[in-house]
Amino acid sequence: HAQFVESGGGWVQPGGSLRLSCSVSGTIFSVRTMAWWRQPPGKQREWVALILTNGNTAYADSVKGRFTMSRDNGKSMVHLQMNNLKPEDTAVYYCNFQPLPSEPSWGQGTQVTVSS
Repeated sequence: HAQFVESGGGWVQPGGSLRLSCSVSGTIFSVRTMAWWRQPPGKQREWVALILTNGNTAYADSVKGRFTMSRDNGKSMVHLQMNNLKPEDTAVYYCNFQPLPSEPSWGQGTQVTVSS
């Protein structure tokens, strides 16, 4: 089954930027729609962004205009460029397929903390 390895998280002050990466294996990456998800502390996991096989993207209203998702089919990776970060962006970030499989496997995620 597919495996996901997220990286690039960290601590940043409000208004700062981070670039997340996710390496995907165990699937034919180029034909899969990919997405980023996040789980804020004490809350359920929520969808953040997706990218189609043709490179078109869509974003949750809460991140639109601040986050940019991209993909590298040659390396089976997706990225999430996050600018103008806000405290409410604090969460563990995960990548996975879109839509999620009936029994999705998840990577370890990468922690993003936005605070002053």
